[in-house]
Amino acid sequence: MSPRAAKKKGPGLAELLRAGRIDEFVKRALDLEPVDLADVLSSLDDDERLTAVRALPPEVSGEALIEMPEDEHAEDTLAALGPEQAADIVDELADDDAADILQELEPEEQERILSEVEDRSEVDRLLAYDEESAGGLMTTHVVTVFDSATAAEAIEEIRRQAEEMEGFYQVFVVDPAGRLVGLLPLRDLVTSPPGRGVMEFAEAADITVTPDRDQEEVARLMARYNVPSVPVVDVNGVLLGRVTFDDVIDVVEAETTEDLLQFGGVSADEELGASWTEAVRSRLPWLYVNLLTAFAAASVVLVFSDAIQELKWLAVFMPVIAGMGGNAGTQALAVSVRRIALGQVPHGREVEIVGKEMLVGLVNGLANALVAGSIGWLAVGPEFGGVVALAMMANLAVAGFAGAFVPLLLERLRIDPAIASSVFVTTFTDMCGFFLLLGMATHFLL
Repeated sequence: MSPRAAKKKGPGLAELLRAGRIDEFVKRALDLEPVDLADVLSSLDDDERLTAVRALPPEVSGEALIEMPEDEHAEDTLAALGPEQAADIVDELADDDAADILQELEPEEQERILSEVEDRSEVDRLLAYDEESAGGLMTTHVVTVFDSATAAEAIEEIRRQAEEMEGFYQVFVVDPAGRLVGLLPLRDLVTSPPGRGVMEFAEAADITVTPDRDQEEVARLMARYNVPSVPVVDVNGVLLGRVTFDDVIDVVEAETTEDLLQFGGVSADEELGASWTEAVRSRLPWLYVNLLTAFAAASVVLVFSDAIQELKWLAVFMPVIAGMGGNAGTQALAVSVRRIALGQVPHGREVEIVGKEMLVGLVNGLANALVAGSIGWLAVGPEFGGVVALAMMANLAVAGFAGAFVPLLLERLRIDPAIASSVFVTTFTDMCGFFLLLGMATHFLL
């Protein structure tokens, strides 16, 4: 079904449910893709959503719950069901999806549901890992063949295992101890003579991760090598599972949203659909921090208050110099934070990165200094224009330095550069901008 058709059916489904026409609701819901049905469930209130999930087959409702946005809290709907019905839904989900939704519940709620699940061992294994690690992302469902198998035996084994899986992208070759020893190219498999050993054409398993690997690093690894899935192995090389590209897409989206919120001074804990009270509680602490740093920058102005009284044009150019420095610093900061997030800061090349941003700031500062200095010249005189030009050029160079150095320093101190950098960079450029303009004006003009 096309997204447009799903969109047209969505509101009608909600109306059917509210009108109590449950059978018709279920019949039409079965025609929707899980992601489109998730949109319908998201449009319902808690009681209506619970009614819908109870009416739908567990394999349908489970797929829709997994596709719901995080801030809709699908886990609360699952927890509101009876333990047997919740367990039926968990049974129908892939092990990694089941672990994802159960991970959001309190341990006692998890146990209440899992106690009714017939085979909970795989989900329990995944719940033991940090949800933001490769172990928390992976599925234990993998297709494997032994390294001693022939091509014919491998095809038969793949056929048998594929009946129990929704889909697979890679076939892993393991030894009798379960250690990963290679990957099996399907093209070579189907074109090989039946008696040919799989190790004769298996590829080396060079790209692997351990279960404690951070999810962002897993996403970067998959993007770098363009692989559909990455095997997860323990310290002995035993194959534990795989992380698939669809899970990585969710990780990239979540991490990007988190970085954007933090870069704007908003806590990553604030959900996009949060109430206004939660938004205030999340943002107010950082506004207090900004308020304190603003007073720190204003203290520089207080020191040179006599100079401002004697040359009132300084008050006109102060926000220009500081504002341009803040903008240049934000540009350098955005590039630097993104460079860190993508792992593009080679060890030992930090000085080179800072130097590049300083050079960019200096060149941009020179270009802007010509304009700002000319305006100052026309407004007051050549000496004043020269001071404005020097202050502009110096502050943009400082902004380039701060925009690169501060996030690199915070990263070295294991502080998230996305959430803390902007406060320090803007304060630093404001203080330097005020000090450079007012200090040079006091020295050369008064």
